[in-house]
Amino acid sequence: MKSQEIRSKFLSFFENKKHSIVPSAPMVLKDDPTLMFVNAGMVPFKEYFLGNSQPKSSRIADTQKCLRVSGKHNDLEEVGYDTYHHTLFEMLGNWSFGDYFKEEAIAWAWELLTEVFGIDKDILYVTVFEGDEGDKLPMDTEAYDFWKKHISEDRILKGNKKDNFWEMGDQGPCGPCSEIHVDVRSAEEKAKVDGKDLVNMDHPQVVEIWNLVFMQYNRKANGSLESLPNKHIDTGMGFERLCMVLQGVQSNYDTDVFTPLIREVEAITHKDYGKDEKIDVAIRVISDHVRAVAFSIADGQLPSNIGAGYVIRRILRRAVRYGFTFLDKKEPFIYRLVDVLSKKMGIAFPELKSQKQLIENVIKEEENSFLRTLEQGLILLNRIVEETKGNTVSGEKAFELYDTYGFPIDLTSLILNEKGLKLDEAGFEKELQKQKERSRAASEISTDDWTVLVDDAEQEFIGYDTLEANVKITRYRKVTSKKEGDMYQLVFNLTPFYAEGGGQVGDKGYLEDVNGDVVYIIDTKKENNVIIHFAKNLPKNVEASFKAVVDAKQRYRTECNHTATHLLHQALREVLGTHVEQKGSAVHSKYLRFDFSHFSKLTVEELRDVENFVNARIDGKLPLEEKRNIPMEEAIAEGAMALFGEKYGDTVRAVRFGQSIELCGGTHVKNTADIWHFKIISEGAVAAGIRRIEAITNDAVKEFYHENNRAYFEMKDLLNNAKEPVKALQNLQEENAKLKKQIESLLKDKAKNIKGELKSELTNVNGIQFLAKKVDLDAAGIKDVAFELGSQFDNLFLLLGAEQNGKALLSCYISKELVASKNLNAGQVVRELGKHIQGGGGGQPFFATAGGKNPSGINDALKAAKDYLK
Repeated sequence: MKSQEIRSKFLSFFENKKHSIVPSAPMVLKDDPTLMFVNAGMVPFKEYFLGNSQPKSSRIADTQKCLRVSGKHNDLEEVGYDTYHHTLFEMLGNWSFGDYFKEEAIAWAWELLTEVFGIDKDILYVTVFEGDEGDKLPMDTEAYDFWKKHISEDRILKGNKKDNFWEMGDQGPCGPCSEIHVDVRSAEEKAKVDGKDLVNMDHPQVVEIWNLVFMQYNRKANGSLESLPNKHIDTGMGFERLCMVLQGVQSNYDTDVFTPLIREVEAITHKDYGKDEKIDVAIRVISDHVRAVAFSIADGQLPSNIGAGYVIRRILRRAVRYGFTFLDKKEPFIYRLVDVLSKKMGIAFPELKSQKQLIENVIKEEENSFLRTLEQGLILLNRIVEETKGNTVSGEKAFELYDTYGFPIDLTSLILNEKGLKLDEAGFEKELQKQKERSRAASEISTDDWTVLVDDAEQEFIGYDTLEANVKITRYRKVTSKKEGDMYQLVFNLTPFYAEGGGQVGDKGYLEDVNGDVVYIIDTKKENNVIIHFAKNLPKNVEASFKAVVDAKQRYRTECNHTATHLLHQALREVLGTHVEQKGSAVHSKYLRFDFSHFSKLTVEELRDVENFVNARIDGKLPLEEKRNIPMEEAIAEGAMALFGEKYGDTVRAVRFGQSIELCGGTHVKNTADIWHFKIISEGAVAAGIRRIEAITNDAVKEFYHENNRAYFEMKDLLNNAKEPVKALQNLQEENAKLKKQIESLLKDKAKNIKGELKSELTNVNGIQFLAKKVDLDAAGIKDVAFELGSQFDNLFLLLGAEQNGKALLSCYISKELVASKNLNAGQVVRELGKHIQGGGGGQPFFATAGGKNPSGINDALKAAKDYLK
């Protein structure tokens, strides 16, 4: 059974059980402060489990793309070494929100696996929760009794809290679960060891295939449990593992989910899969990781050095280094797998087809960048080896190479082994742990339980129409972090504060009680569909009524910038072409940032045309036309642009200014004239095929022109109030260029004279022409002299020192013949002598330079040079 059919049968089965089939949510989470990626199928439905909103259907089924490479669920280091862990995986799931519970979930799971998919009952085992004394929970006899209707009791195993009690996090909905495990070993292996003894023992052919979670408790901050008002079902089945079972193979990588990718890697690298374990691991790593990276880019997350972007970069770099080390690939090749991937999975996930070119461009550029890093790392590693005394390389140095330059530690270890050296692994681990502890301490957060004042599940946002409202606090909690200290999160029954989302920052403002006491709201965010207001302290009486007031000035500036992003998007599509798509935005009160797909740098004319287009719409005084809560299909039919990677509901808000129509939940000006003016500040590349424009509007533009005007008059003053300052500057530049040429000519003459003097001062030391002297030349002049003298001698050792602008300079030239015959190295010489000038440097074995901040040490360095000739 092909993977496409397996996926289809699963969804059809639950559709027949009256489940609504929903598409996979974007894997990248943009507005969830607790997670970077969807790491389980239930994540898109958290708000329903928490009771913060109501689902459109009480029964849902889907296949959800998930990523597990950070935090609690981190499978990255296992990927490639075993046959059943993945970074990206599909989770097939069925969900009940207060509808059916254990009996139906168990019966339907058994029916689907054994009757629809035809899996032999004799290779299946199930587990149930054995209970836990610490939580005062009894064994889940209810699930046990339901399973007895379908499977013999000797195949129902009891599991502990670790394996059979599922929790969303340290707090929140949780409950016992039943796992279904499958044993696909050969008959001979089954005869030797009973399958029940291998369940949850990390055996590659005895694996969990489906987890049925029975959400019936809520974990509080103090660790205690309370029963949920409604009981829910949350199931997750590993699609890749299911394909392994139904296709009769022993590994997920032997299914048609992965074999097309593996065949392509073999063709590109000329390596065979299945003959060498190291090569097999590398091919599995690459085949897995390209999926994770491709889906992330398609969902709007580009590789970067922070947050979610860093996770994606780390995954891709892991794939590159496995190709570099074990498949001998020193040039980009992973991007070539995207075509195979999009053909294989593009039917179920059309974003892979629509974003294919972008994915290829970004991966190729990232590969090139990291391969350059590897080359630089090899040079730095060689330098570390040269400086190492003994046969053990410092773990601290290796960690610096890993942490600062991104050079993989396993590659360091491999190269050292080839050179007959050891790595101080304990030292490396010590430095790594220090870094982890620093990171953990910086990000550690403790969150209290919510204190509920008013039982009000329906929170209303009224900030489109007003910036003030009389509100009640419905619940609050204390949050403590090392970075922010104590903070309070407040939820109101209704709020005019816009929560951060869609690229727009959250509102600031204040709460005022009847006595005039004020609590400042310093940020507003949304978590699991609840608008949360952040304050440094609580009101004196949390049960009082308050006037909530949004900072009108900041909101207005933010609205100007947000509306300008819509007009900018329209302008770019008009000026550059309809291939332009928004790839990200940031809307602050001071500026806006807009990322978009485009293949080349914008010309001056294009930037001017974009600016003029936007300002024409501002001058046109276009009114805001919005439609709230209209059906998604209706909005799209009217021409509204949906941004890929955003999560939209069945009803949406459409925002129109003239011909610009977008689906958007952000706040906007009432008329484009309010923006006053639009000015582009910068344009540049973010990644291959992605450009970024930063721009300003309104007050920021006024300040920009005011500052430019001030600088203009200062410049005129320096030019003696020239009537034509541009022409005066050009004259100065021409005069400066002429003077530079004259100086260069004089310096060359000076260098020639010095060269003659230096040649006459050379002395013979042990058959080597030697000179160590301080000269009055710059770095370029010293290099010219050194190379000219070097061309006349094949046994020259020259060390020249100079003082330039209060800094010290040392340059060492050693004839290549001496480098080879005497084992001398100019790079080592300047690194060691550079200590005298409180600096350092390096270069090639025959010529190297060092700079330092202590010119008085030059003479000591020159005196020490002769020691190298003993």
